Amino acid sequence: MQLQKIRIGGVPEHFNLPIHLANEKGYFEDRGIEIEWTTFRGGTGQMTKALRNDEIDVCILLTEGIIADIIKGNPSKIISEYVRTPLTWGIHTGAKNKLNNYSEIFDAQYGISRFGSGSHLMAIVDANSQGHQLKKEQFEIIKNIDGALDSLTKLETDVFYWEKYTTKPFVDSGMLKRIGEYKTPWPCFVIAATDKILAAQADSIIRLLRTIHDSCDQVMQNESIIEQVSKRYELKVEDAERWYHSTEWAIHGWISDKMIKSVVYHLKLAGILDKSAAIPALIWERT
Repeated sequence: MQLQKIRIGGVPEHFNLPIHLANEKGYFEDRGIEIEWTTFRGGTGQMTKALRNDEIDVCILLTEGIIADIIKGNPSKIISEYVRTPLTWGIHTGAKNKLNNYSEIFDAQYGISRFGSGSHLMAIVDANSQGHQLKKEQFEIIKNIDGALDSLTKLETDVFYWEKYTTKPFVDSGMLKRIGEYKTPWPCFVIAATDKILAAQADSIIRLLRTIHDSCDQVMQNESIIEQVSKRYELKVEDAERWYHSTEWAIHGWISDKMIKSVVYHLKLAGILDKSAAIPALIWERT
């Protein structure tokens, strides 16, 4: 049987373990698919760019990031929710930074992986919810977690938003201070695909989704995954356990229209999208 190759990418984080397990166990091949995985250490902003440039077919990325980018012209669609629970963002600063309280951050310098990334968008949404408007000059691109560690340590930037458990080893080691947390008011990760792959290989995409959803279901039924998460992602067992029991993956392709509207509302309220911006089709309609 000829395997259909699909280029898929995501961040190097524990949320994507169901996809890696499915690949290692041959579940994609069983459904006639060969996946070519690319790790994007730069996060959602790096992935939206890769989708635009046809460097990737499918990505697992932050809900707010892909919605904003499709509205701004990215020729892609959301094809499924992926992680249905909110993301807990840790709000970090360098160990030697004078900032110690969340309330002090809104005049500070923010490190972001890139403009349009979750670290950028969530900082704006969070500040807006507290009655603050961040200025463009408050943001400095640091590319990824390694760049953030360097920038925060050198006091070149003051604040960095990143997923709480991914950064926890750096907090535990004393490299970073976590001075706050922010929970997204919507499911945190979705799966998006380019219009090009959806037109050319719709059946393959459906089989890809079924494989991902089945693997997500298996992961949620198997608590021994906690030990694997701890080892693979260098987390303390108790941290992996807390994360696992606060995470729910999607096991079907349904996407909430209300969720999409809520994200668009918050992006407009925070000034990330123009209030008069036309909203194109964001969700893939299967024919």
